[in-house]
Amino acid sequence: MVGVEHKIGIIGFGGMGRFHPECLKDNNFKRATVKGVFDVNPEALKIAEERGFKAYKSKEELLSDPEIDIVTVATTNEAHMPLSIEAMRAGKNVLCEKPVTLSSEELLKIMEVQKETGKVFTIDHNRRNNLDIVSVKRRLAEGFLGKPYLIESRVEGSRGMPTGWRTIKALGGGMMLDWGVHLIDQILLLTDAKVKQVYCKMLHIQYDEVEDNFHLMLTFEDGLEVIIEVGTNNFIPHPRWLVYGTDGTLVINNWEHGGKIVRCKDRENEWEEDIIYTSAGPSKTMAPRSKYSTETIEFEFPTDVVDNLTAVYDQMIDAIEGKAELKIKPCEALRVMRIMEAAFESAEKNNSINVDI
Repeated sequence: MVGVEHKIGIIGFGGMGRFHPECLKDNNFKRATVKGVFDVNPEALKIAEERGFKAYKSKEELLSDPEIDIVTVATTNEAHMPLSIEAMRAGKNVLCEKPVTLSSEELLKIMEVQKETGKVFTIDHNRRNNLDIVSVKRRLAEGFLGKPYLIESRVEGSRGMPTGWRTIKALGGGMMLDWGVHLIDQILLLTDAKVKQVYCKMLHIQYDEVEDNFHLMLTFEDGLEVIIEVGTNNFIPHPRWLVYGTDGTLVINNWEHGGKIVRCKDRENEWEEDIIYTSAGPSKTMAPRSKYSTETIEFEFPTDVVDNLTAVYDQMIDAIEGKAELKIKPCEALRVMRIMEAAFESAEKNNSINVDI
């Protein structure tokens, strides 16, 4: 199939289902095109036809179309597992929206069918290519921070949580499955160490059924601590990233610009005998540094990174065509799912959970 333009069928033509073809078109993607759509909502099928796509009368009709070799599953979360399994057994490769499933047990069933059928199965963990996480990974690799010991990753808004399926637990609603899945996946790109402890607090500001805010702490076997927070009622946001290392600190404030590192040049561990008076009163421990003991390194976001859905489809098509190994693997999504399950357990029990993930 090398050099062949692949045909995509989309099951579920809501917000994300409509975004996929728009993104491929806007970025002039040549390796695959969307042929058609199935959705249980007749209005969604009407929109699909208006946009030039074939509207299938049933998922069976879409799955039996011999031209379609890639099925994108973009339904609500509870339908991901059965649809992915059905599509692979119909001979299709599958790109599933995140979160891949509602549980690790469901994902294991998908992985069994993937092995059984030999089809390619991948997940839309598209935020691996966001410019902020790529910047963090590259700055850590450069070594200016020394050994990282605390990473803080936050996504915050002030408009509350969107209504619809996100407010319904049975459909996979809540901020952990909506945003937590991305932020955990990004953290796992930064270290090969296993997670050994999970502690999570979940808040219900607007909705009793699902969490619209959460605070998650992960402890890794190498001593790294990670704080992940998602808030939907935060009117003064924290920085998007704070990374503390033995030799410096990194900050990225938002998705719009780059960031900076303040790096230690001189430890200044010699303390004067006299108390130092600061604006906060007398202090030695928190006394300000001399300006010569640190350096500030400002950086822009990279320009050599494809930060859109075409990267997800490219890695999938490379695997289908045998050009390269799949980059977004089900086993990686399984780690994310198990960490989220431990987070839910921790929040329910109000206790930290020991894990080996």
